[in-house]
Amino acid sequence: MNTHFKSVIATALMSCVMVTGAATAQSKSSKSKTPRCYDVQVQRPKQVKDQHKIAGTAIGAVAGGLLGNQVGGGNGKKLATAAGAVGGAFAGRKIQENQQNKTETVIERRCD
Repeated sequence: MNTHFKSVIATALMSCVMVTGAATAQSKSSKSKTPRCYDVQVQRPKQVKDQHKIAGTAIGAVAGGLLGNQVGGGNGKKLATAAGAVGGAFAGRKIQENQQNKTETVIERRCD
């Protein structure tokens, strides 16, 4: 009976050791898993500071008015100045609109 008792104890101890070892190995493998990180290029619209395009319109109007003032004389000069200001305002607004519609490429860091 003594031999049988020793064999049962030995088997029980071996089982405990095996279960404890398996649990420890499993917890170590789940803790050591590090996230995989990588860089991604993303295109975004540029931040618009002047949504109403006032700066482009004003600068274009001034430039167009100055150019129109160089043409003609008398009432024709006044008309050319006004037409230049209107045309310059339109052109300046379109130029600013085209600049604001551009996108920028940024690099983002993402992790799984």
